[in-house]
Amino acid sequence: MLGCECFYWYRRLDEFHFHSPERHAFSLPSPIPEWPPGQGFATGRIDLGELEVTKITKFERIWSYNLLCGKAKGTTFYRPLGIPDCFFCLGYYCQPNDRPLRGYVLVAREKSVSYPNVGCPLGFKPELPALMKPLNYKLIWSTESHGEGCGFFWLPNPPAGYKAMGLVVTDNPEEPEVEEIRCVREDLTENCEICDCMLTTDTNPFQVWKTRPCKRGMFARGVSVGTFFCGICLSSEDQLDFACLKNLESTLHGMPNLDQVHALINHYGPTVFFHPDDVYMPSSVQWFFKNGALLYKYGKVKGEPINYQGANLPFGGKNDGAFWIDLPEDDDARNNVKKGNLESAELYVHVKPALGGTFTDIAMWVFCPFNGPATLKIGLMSIQMSKIGQHVGDWEHFTLRVSNFTGELWQVYFSQHSGGVWVDATDLEFIEGNKPIVYSSKGGHASFAHPGTYLQGSVELGIGVRNDAARSKYVVDSSAKYQIIAAEYLGHEVTEPCWLQYMREWGPTIVYDSRSELDKIINLLPLFVRFSVENIFDLFPMQLYGEEGPTGPKEKDNWEEDERW
Repeated sequence: MLGCECFYWYRRLDEFHFHSPERHAFSLPSPIPEWPPGQGFATGRIDLGELEVTKITKFERIWSYNLLCGKAKGTTFYRPLGIPDCFFCLGYYCQPNDRPLRGYVLVAREKSVSYPNVGCPLGFKPELPALMKPLNYKLIWSTESHGEGCGFFWLPNPPAGYKAMGLVVTDNPEEPEVEEIRCVREDLTENCEICDCMLTTDTNPFQVWKTRPCKRGMFARGVSVGTFFCGICLSSEDQLDFACLKNLESTLHGMPNLDQVHALINHYGPTVFFHPDDVYMPSSVQWFFKNGALLYKYGKVKGEPINYQGANLPFGGKNDGAFWIDLPEDDDARNNVKKGNLESAELYVHVKPALGGTFTDIAMWVFCPFNGPATLKIGLMSIQMSKIGQHVGDWEHFTLRVSNFTGELWQVYFSQHSGGVWVDATDLEFIEGNKPIVYSSKGGHASFAHPGTYLQGSVELGIGVRNDAARSKYVVDSSAKYQIIAAEYLGHEVTEPCWLQYMREWGPTIVYDSRSELDKIINLLPLFVRFSVENIFDLFPMQLYGEEGPTGPKEKDNWEEDERW
C-alpha cells in the first residue's frame, strides 16, 4: 500500500483553467509498410494466455487540468473509444497537454474457457472468470464536490481475488456504472509501480503518474496497460494496490520472426551521425582484431593476437580481471587502430521482448576502438584534457522499441555513458521516411536525439564533462550496415559470434594521477567558483581518474534487464 493513501480533495474552480484545445494525433512521417508474414506480430491483438488484448489509440476527452499561473503544463484525461465487441476497458488514459496526442490503453477479452458441466462432483468450484466488474468505486479526488465542468477521479473497488488496472474519470459527481470497467483476476497480474510524473499541483501535492511493471526485462512477463495512477505523497518506491497484466502465453506469439526483424531494421534503422571533429571513429569488431588488437592474460607480459572471429578469446565466465584486450604494441599501428575505420563499421543488434512481449526492443550496439579524452566545461571555458576520460575499447548503444500490436516505432532509448533516456517518437528527428537520427558525441560516443552541447555534471553551475553532438559527413546507416548477434527468444535461428561470449574488459586498466591535472585547472579559476568546481569534480565518474576498458554488450546489466530509466 502507499505510504500516503489516495484521498478526496477539492479546490476552488477559480484556481483552474479548464479549456484545453483539441490536439492532433501524432503519426510517423511515412506509412508503416506491410510486414512479412508471421504468427502474431502486428496483427492488432496479442494472446496473453487466458486473456487477449488489443491496443486502443482513439480517445474522447473528458477533462483537462491547467493551472492559471501557467507554470504547470497541465494534463488531459481521456476515455478510450472504439473498443471491439467482447473487449472491456481496464482504465482511462491521460497525457500532458504540451505533446501531440499519442498513447494507448489496452482493452481485454477473456478467451474461450471450458467450464465443467452441471454434473460435476459435489463441492467442485468452477474457475473464476478472468475479468469481473468492480463492486463499486471510491472517489479519490475532485476539483469540487459538486458542479459541471469538474474532474472526478474514481478508483474501482475490485471483488476479492481481483485487481484494478486503472482509474475512471468523469466530469460530474455521479458514480460511474460498474459496466464501465473490468478488474482482472489476481493470478493474471503483476505488480506495477509509478514512473514519470505528469502532473503536480501547487498546493496539497496531488500528483498524476504513469505506471509500469515493477519487473522489466526480456524474461519478465509484466505488461503495461497504459493507464495512470494519482494520489498525494507518492514516490517511485511506493507499492501500489494496483496492477498491470501478466503474459502467461509461453511462446510470446506477438514477437516478430527473423524475417520481420530484418524488415523492422530496414525500415526503422537509424542514421548515426558522428561529430565532424571526432578523430576516434567506430569500426567493426573484425577490423579491430585483424589490425592488431591483442589479448593479455594476468601475469604474462606479451599479448596474443586475436583471431578475426574472436575464436581464441576466453569463453564465458565473469569479469575477474584475468584477461583484457589492448591496442597493438607498435606506435604506428596503435595510432591507426585508435582512429577506427568508418567503412567497416556496423551495428550489432540484440533483439529481445519488452514489457511482457507486447513490445520488441532492438538494441543496436556500436564499437569504437578508442574513447577519446574528455572536454571539461567550466562556465564559458572549455578545457580539452590530455588523458582524463580516455580508454581503449568503447561500447555504446541505442534501442528501438517497437509495438508488437502494429509494428510501429514507439520510442528510442539513447544510451549516455552510465545512463540514458527514452525519447518518444514524437520528439525524434527523422531522415528518409521513418528512420530516426542518432547523434554520437565527440570522443565519448554517447547517443543523443538532437544536435547540441550536453553537460554531464551540474547544468545549473555550467560545470561538467562536455558532450558535443552534430551532423557531419561521418555517417553509419544502421538500416543497411548491421549484424544480428542475438535473439534468444528465436532459439537457434541466430548464431551468436564468438567474441560476444568474451565477458572480460575490452581495454586495459591504467591508473594515473589525474587529480593533479584537475587541481591545476581549479587553481586557474577565480576563488568564488573553486569550491563549487571541487565538489563537482568529486561527483565525476571514477573512469575520469584512470583508464578502464569496458566489458562487452553481454556483460552489461541491460542485456537482459530493461534500460536504465
